[in-house]
Amino acid sequence: MSRLLDRLKDEILVLDGAMGTQLHKKGLEVGECPEKLNLTNPTILTEIHRSYVEAGSDIIQTNTFGASRIKLEEYGLGNQVEEINRQAVKLAKDAAEEDTIIAASMGPTGKLIAPIGDLPFKVAYEAFAEQAKILEEAGVDLISIETMTDLQEARAAVIAVKENTDLPILCHLTYEDSLKTMTGTDPITAITVLEGLGVDVIGANCSMGPEGLLKIIEIMGQNTDTYLSVEPNAGLPILDKDNNTLFPMKAEEMASYLEKFIKAGINIIGGCCGSTPEYIKLIADKAKNFKAVKRTRIATTKLASRTKTVAIADHLPTRIIGERINPTGRKELSAELKESKMKIISQEAQKQADAGADILDVNVGVPKIDQVTTMKKAVTTVQNLVNLPICIDTTNQEVLETALQNVVGKPLINSVNGEEDSLNTVLPLAKKYGAAVLGLTLDENGIPKTAEGRLKVARKIVKRAEELGIRRENILIDTLTLTASAQQEGVQETLKAIRLIKEELGLAAVLGVSNISFGLPDRKKVNTAFLAMAIQAGLNAPILDPTVEEMKATLLASDILVNRDVSSKRYLNTYGQKKEEDKIKEKQDEINNDKKEIDILTQIHLQVLNGDKDNIVANIETALDKYTALEIINQALIPGIQEVGDKYDEGIYFLPQLMLGAEAMQNSFAKLKPILAKEGSSENLGTIVIATVKGDVHDIGKNIVKVMLQNNGFEIIDLGKDVSNKTIISTALAKKADIICLSALMTTTMPRMEEITEELKKNNSNIKVMVGGAVVTKEYADNIGAEYSSNAVEAVKTAKKLLGL
Repeated sequence: MSRLLDRLKDEILVLDGAMGTQLHKKGLEVGECPEKLNLTNPTILTEIHRSYVEAGSDIIQTNTFGASRIKLEEYGLGNQVEEINRQAVKLAKDAAEEDTIIAASMGPTGKLIAPIGDLPFKVAYEAFAEQAKILEEAGVDLISIETMTDLQEARAAVIAVKENTDLPILCHLTYEDSLKTMTGTDPITAITVLEGLGVDVIGANCSMGPEGLLKIIEIMGQNTDTYLSVEPNAGLPILDKDNNTLFPMKAEEMASYLEKFIKAGINIIGGCCGSTPEYIKLIADKAKNFKAVKRTRIATTKLASRTKTVAIADHLPTRIIGERINPTGRKELSAELKESKMKIISQEAQKQADAGADILDVNVGVPKIDQVTTMKKAVTTVQNLVNLPICIDTTNQEVLETALQNVVGKPLINSVNGEEDSLNTVLPLAKKYGAAVLGLTLDENGIPKTAEGRLKVARKIVKRAEELGIRRENILIDTLTLTASAQQEGVQETLKAIRLIKEELGLAAVLGVSNISFGLPDRKKVNTAFLAMAIQAGLNAPILDPTVEEMKATLLASDILVNRDVSSKRYLNTYGQKKEEDKIKEKQDEINNDKKEIDILTQIHLQVLNGDKDNIVANIETALDKYTALEIINQALIPGIQEVGDKYDEGIYFLPQLMLGAEAMQNSFAKLKPILAKEGSSENLGTIVIATVKGDVHDIGKNIVKVMLQNNGFEIIDLGKDVSNKTIISTALAKKADIICLSALMTTTMPRMEEITEELKKNNSNIKVMVGGAVVTKEYADNIGAEYSSNAVEAVKTAKKLLGL
């Protein structure tokens, strides 16, 4: 066992505090690469590390937060990855005491992983793997993955570390006031996914002070017994009158939260931005008087998407695995998949979600097609449209791994069986990617005729999975439905097998229900009767068609009778009253089912709302037979993206939906722009010059704002990141811009914003200035004579207000 995990059995450990704050105090220039100082000024790093050790830090973190190849290449240092990382570890070791634990800090790449951004999962994985291997060889004790805003990037980093090192992992996501990450992941979903991946310590850092992060840790502590860690900021940064960065929370106030964090379940505590050795000393002195709270593990089967967790247990409602994304016996879907089209898959995903599916099975098993590419596209399509966990349905190893890389969350693999080839292929992939796995009770000899025989196969699957480190709650069992018309005696064996699985192994049970009626007339009658019997036997998650009302009604009624639907809440919510949102669902159903003709502009509007970027152009082409390009934009596209923005503001949508809606807009505009030029109806709301200010190399937020402004009718001149004041102003004047839009992520670069507004005043320019970024506040914007926007949606509204639109 590692030193870290051994000590966590009995101790509360103290991390160090901020690195960046200390580096700037010691002379790090604005815009300079912090990790370069490992080579150019190593004494500074040794002094900082030693100050934290002397303050009482049990764990100190290397100056490697931005030392992945992707991040270093932004500074032209990509060829020095190994040198910078190795030197960072040496400097930490030089400052450490004998019992000091050296944690290797690994931060985000600064790019968004596809499909939200353009960074491929494999490229991110490779960058993290390269860095992790170097850090392990250099002698660190653990890897600290920090400040992750995107669950998918956290997955890439964790998988890379687990596969390429033997080090324990600490993983921190960073949360917003909504208690979700920038891309919409809540603390329970984060735990579900990270636990599945085998992360040793889970927690949160940055973005909030201790009050905000305490809420996150309290939620985590109530839902896991995994070790927890926290590193809050010393409040939110502000600038004083001399443009110096200040963190308002004093050390005594920050340390006062220690006992609350311990009660919430914390095992490791430190500080993030603004914290100093003084803060850490107070925390370390207090921590000696406490022991960690023991938390009880609740072994519940959980699956997750990026933004939603679905729990499966005997005391919870029966979960529906939607079966309709499967080309077996469906000629139209098979034909579409051969052409790499996703229209039917989009429709089926939405229809099943609307009908009450909890999980969606995705199968693209059509002969003689590129199933790897098709599965990737199908998984992306489903994830973009609905927030349900995915069940990956394939027997092809390469297809399975591709799907596992592209699923954001914790999927279910459908399936593994008792055959050696299957066990040796599927289980290692489930372990690597943190997936749950569905075990079929068959082996080289086929499906055992008796329930006892199927239990024996299930035991084998469980034994092999646990030997690989897959927890029992991540194994579900399918005792296999045989056709009643041909094997009538086998029906009761299937149900008996479910009972045995529950009694002996305590596992969740899954069944494909509809096979029971194959070869019989009026199949729904047989299917519904079998479903009710199976739920009584202990079935937790049937695979069925949720759009068949009789099946759904039987399931909901059965849950009342077996006491899974407490107070009949689920049943009443479905049948007791007509919900307002049903009106929207009915409208979508009418489009999907072709019940009646819906105006093409309404369809386009909904496609923007759903981020249906793959199918929207076809409808644009149809609409052009009846409407002008400008009419399509003004009556469908703009209202659609505005509604996306409204849902983002309301916390219904998050960054993925925002970006996908924008992509649907971009694809539409690409089609319409040449037509607009011919029509002479091109409309430009105004010209905006956008840039990240000098010294700041962060551009994720700026790029999101750019896309939203473009898609709302503004002409955008994007100057990129780390742009000088002179370039920004001269470009704006030359292009006769209406607005300059500035982004900054660091308080040290914020003064550039004020310099630009002052220079514009000297030139008597009427150009408006709009500012934003993680550290920028409305108060600061007001003080420098600029307009403030907190996010991309707000930026559109602010730009329109500035131009009187």
